[in-house]
Amino acid sequence: VQLQAFGGGSVQTGGSLRLSCAASGLSFRNYVMGWLRQAPGKEREFVAGITRTNGLTWYADSVKGRFTISRDNNKNTVDLQMNSLKPEDTAVYYCAAGIKYGSRSISDFPSWGQGTQLTVSS
Repeated sequence: VQLQAFGGGSVQTGGSLRLSCAASGLSFRNYVMGWLRQAPGKEREFVAGITRTNGLTWYADSVKGRFTISRDNNKNTVDLQMNSLKPEDTAVYYCAAGIKYGSRSISDFPSWGQGTQLTVSS
């Protein structure tokens, strides 16, 4: 399984950025997909998830209303649109393949790939 996240960068508070992830080596449409993040000195945490085919989404409370996850099962991609960014969103973001709809536990997203760094400056 390969999950390659890209699109990170440096933005100012209040700015927007879109992350993308290209998946290969798995039956993409059979997996719940999600985004996780890990800030310096902190544990990896759940950010957003999306169901296999009907596009239902769920989010961490800290990003609800600001972030939007989407997927394209024809292209095997999953995106994360991030708006109204805050310094506390600074982290390495990982695309992840999951097994359980609605879960916010990172243990239910057992496969992740190389992350992409987001830095939000004040």
